[in-house]
Amino acid sequence: MSASVKSLLSTLTSRGPHRVLRGNLAIAGQPGVVYTPESGRDLPAVAFGHGWLNRAGNYSTLLEHLASWGIVAAAPDTERGPLASHLNLATDLLTTLDICTGVRLGDGTVTVHPTRLALAGHGMGAGAAVLAAAQRRVAAVAPLFPAPTSPPAESVAPEIDTPALILAGVSDIDSLNSNAVPLAAAWSGPAILRTLEGAGPNGLTEGRRLLAALGGGKHEPKTARATRALLTGYLLHTLLGDKTYAAFSDPETSIRHTHVIDPASALHDQEETRRAAATPDPATVGKLVRTLRK
Repeated sequence: MSASVKSLLSTLTSRGPHRVLRGNLAIAGQPGVVYTPESGRDLPAVAFGHGWLNRAGNYSTLLEHLASWGIVAAAPDTERGPLASHLNLATDLLTTLDICTGVRLGDGTVTVHPTRLALAGHGMGAGAAVLAAAQRRVAAVAPLFPAPTSPPAESVAPEIDTPALILAGVSDIDSLNSNAVPLAAAWSGPAILRTLEGAGPNGLTEGRRLLAALGGGKHEPKTARATRALLTGYLLHTLLGDKTYAAFSDPETSIRHTHVIDPASALHDQEETRRAAATPDPATVGKLVRTLRK
């Protein structure tokens, strides 16, 4: 990792230069929250989808962090139950973007540029963000630790030529709860699949969560900090074209404690592993037959 990237990563881990205002999307008819810089015109914006059994409030630090760097960050607070509709959440993400571009935010002086938009999400919300991106062109998509959805996000990924940053945990990427590899492999546009060392699928979320009480993983401060920095740098480059942060959308960039994965190779390895697991071991079968004959 070059000294400049290391320095940028350290800087982006910290809060940005802007004072942040918090607003209620429900005023515009959509339950949810919006964080904005105190002032600014033609700003970039991202609509963020929460994970399964989570709520928008579980990502307040991430959303506020993005706003402190000049990015309007809004999250619908719907589909919070165990039978959440992924398509409905995708629709709510698009509605959230409509509100961001159609309404003056903050104290009435904050506006969003209609072409500087991104969709992002965590877990289930990552898949919903992809489903939304298949319905409307945006400037960037960021599925963070994506989980399977219905319909599968990877089924619409070939239709999306938008740049994407896909994050996953090193040890989680091959689990049944992650579809990061098939999603990246199916993506039509330029996509970076980057894994984080020591990151669990639920480490990004904050506060009290039902999943944590059920043993579904606790908040991981290190994972949250790294994700905030990587996402912020990526959006500053892809939405604003700020070349200072170009390294964050370059798959050749080496970043400490992360690894860029070739999705085609990883998908092949996963398929080989599944085939091997499905093929009976001859020695084991022979032993079982001999046992049954006794």
